[in-house]
Amino acid sequence: MIAVKLDHISKTFALPTQKQDSLRERFINLKFRQNYKKLSALTDINLEVAKGEWLGVIGANGSGKSTLLKIIAGIYEPDQGEVRVKGQLVPFLELGVGFNPDLSARDNIFLNGVILGMSRKTINRKFKSIVDFAGIQPFINQKLKNFSSGMQMRLGFSIAMQTQADTYLLDEVLAVGDYEFQQKAKRVFRSMKQSGKTVIFVSHDLVNVRRWCDRVIWLDHGQIRSSGRPAEVIKQYTA
Repeated sequence: MIAVKLDHISKTFALPTQKQDSLRERFINLKFRQNYKKLSALTDINLEVAKGEWLGVIGANGSGKSTLLKIIAGIYEPDQGEVRVKGQLVPFLELGVGFNPDLSARDNIFLNGVILGMSRKTINRKFKSIVDFAGIQPFINQKLKNFSSGMQMRLGFSIAMQTQADTYLLDEVLAVGDYEFQQKAKRVFRSMKQSGKTVIFVSHDLVNVRRWCDRVIWLDHGQIRSSGRPAEVIKQYTA
């Protein structure tokens, strides 16, 4: 059974050629026509992810990895092609997405949980597990803007992992966090594999990609350069 299918997906961005850092610069340049250059982020991507498969996505910065995940999540619309996702999907893509920095960590747990599809009753039931996993109990009533980036990442991951879904999109989730948190995250990964969850896992950490993924694709300048067994694709990528 196919969990995620991409048919001939392409995505291009229009980037301004002249950077304007201030409102004054923007006002002065109103009378001048802004020029744009096209950046092809993805080109004719065809991809199937089987139910229960862990797909690793590797590639250099700017190769299209995050754009691919955002198109699967529905954050970006492709310029052409079709995306089909079967079942419930939870994206954990960027630090702080769905968070309000002026609210407390407690309030953000409820806010982000609702965004991810949990009911208030479910969040109440899982609240302690979320807090304990993130390790933020002493700071639960502090505003999120006072949290370090690592604390915010741990909290976001903790909420996402409490959400019942069929497919998870994970972008560098093990890049932030101390040893204890990473060990807890790995225990969650083992549980997800045993329960047959589908995961698309983007990471620069090739050791974890090799360890957790059943198959790997190598993105290079918006195209799939190679697809296959983790050891083989990683060897090609690092050659």
